[in-house]
Amino acid sequence: MARTPREADSARWLDTADGLRLAVWEHGDPSAPTVLAVHGYPDDHGVWDGVVTALAAKYHVVTYDVRGAGESDQPQPVEAYRLDRLTDDLGRVIDAVSPHRPVHLLAHDWGSVQAWHAVTEPRSTERFASFTSISGPCLDHVGRWMRAKLRRPTPRALRELITQLICSGYIGFFQLPVLPELVWRTGLLPKLITRLERFDPHSAANPARPALSDGLHGLQLYRANMGARMTKPGERRTDLPVQVLAPNGDPFVSAPLQTEIAPWVPNLRVRSLPGGHWLPRARPELVARCTSELIEHVEGGPESRALRRSRVRPGRHFFQDHLVVITGAGSGIGQATALAFAAQGAHVVAADIDGSAAERTAEQIARTGAGATPYRVDVADQAGMARFAEHVHAELGTPDVVVNNAGIGIAGSFVDTAVADWERAIDINLWGVIHGCRLFAAQMIERGEGGRIVNVASAAAYLPSRVLPAYSTTKAAVLALSECLRIELAAEGIRVTAVCPGLVNTGITTSTRFVGVTDAEQDRRRGAAERLYQRRNFTPQRAAAEILRAVRRDVAVAPITAEARVGLVLSRLTPGLLRAAARADLTPR
Repeated sequence: MARTPREADSARWLDTADGLRLAVWEHGDPSAPTVLAVHGYPDDHGVWDGVVTALAAKYHVVTYDVRGAGESDQPQPVEAYRLDRLTDDLGRVIDAVSPHRPVHLLAHDWGSVQAWHAVTEPRSTERFASFTSISGPCLDHVGRWMRAKLRRPTPRALRELITQLICSGYIGFFQLPVLPELVWRTGLLPKLITRLERFDPHSAANPARPALSDGLHGLQLYRANMGARMTKPGERRTDLPVQVLAPNGDPFVSAPLQTEIAPWVPNLRVRSLPGGHWLPRARPELVARCTSELIEHVEGGPESRALRRSRVRPGRHFFQDHLVVITGAGSGIGQATALAFAAQGAHVVAADIDGSAAERTAEQIARTGAGATPYRVDVADQAGMARFAEHVHAELGTPDVVVNNAGIGIAGSFVDTAVADWERAIDINLWGVIHGCRLFAAQMIERGEGGRIVNVASAAAYLPSRVLPAYSTTKAAVLALSECLRIELAAEGIRVTAVCPGLVNTGITTSTRFVGVTDAEQDRRRGAAERLYQRRNFTPQRAAAEILRAVRRDVAVAPITAEARVGLVLSRLTPGLLRAAARADLTPR
């Protein structure tokens, strides 16, 4: 049985080239693939305790205190902390714990900085099988990244550069003599670090304060290495399988700085994860799972969908290898959106209450060479939706994108709308969205890698109408729900978009129920509505393109069609004018 960090034997000691001693801990089966975890500043090996617990059952997991931290020796001279000394230490640990087999590196913060230096050294590439990096870039890549932003100073490039410079302001402070040590000794800096860690909603309520000695000695890392690497960055490359886990709430290392490294790392995967800088301590199970997926693939196992999705390749589609679930995918906007996602390389689950229609959509997708799975489900059926969500999770995994599109139209005056009509509209248009959000958001939260939820509302959500009281009410509720969920789920990395189409030429006009009229009058009104939508001629394909654009850009509310956009502006600027206009009877004649 694998030993937990607290059950493991006491540290073994290794000597460095300059006569220091390093404290090393081993866990798990020594014959299994070795995972070497390297901590950052101002931490020690204990930052990996939760990750070790999760990995030690399958791997030989090794941690150590780098020079200047924890139980390892703490040299005084600045030059003792240069990257070449740190990487030599790393090599000596590898020689001791896995002399005949390459190790899988897992590193965080300054641990990643020195790991990058090691894996980009041509003479030592055979020592490594893979590298998972968290919140720690290669310093030479940083220098080249900054120069690239200045060579092409687009507004986005300058914004990213300025943001990172602000985040890195503490580095300049650490170069000063005496003052950083004084701030450490007064307790101000440890207190600030603890408070920053608490900003991550996934962190412990009372994170451990860093040790004073670790903070003081680790300052030399910045003084020994930053200047030369920033002023004269080298060309450091690696063909090693590399995975960057980039927390989206890191206050020190921005995502672009960590991830825009493809020119030097051709075998790169990037996974944006919800969390802060101390991801290994706050979300150890997530770090362990992501690391294990890469190790298993490198060791000869299949490549998971998450790994395929995270590959960085030239010309790659934004939604390639994503799993997308769409309700109401048998026709109209739902079908067009399913085909559009499939054209981007996504695997689409096409769900519809009409099973034959869902199968036809899946067959259309399959003919293009993309993957698709049909499923018959009534979104108003809570138990049926639960079975649907369980089926998707068991057979395909957690969706990356969920589009709650299924809905019905209902028109007529409020007093003519029977309770049964209200119940049907609410069950499908609102409860269907609630079921989809609740069930699949729970899966996304459990996976821990975020996701996207798209709820199809309508321009009727914000345009009052005397002929659409039931329909407008349900769609206004969907819009409000979406905006609430966008706030609530943001910390989990789940982005929520409400799509508000205007007049889109779909089959909804022929299926809309007009209440309070005879069957003959209903047929006449459906025909009139169909002719109106045909004259407008905004196709479902155009709507689908707008939906994909809104999802890519993470738009909160996406009005689709010109009238929807104008209506949204007017609803915010001149709501009284809209209410006055709504008194007109716009029933199709």
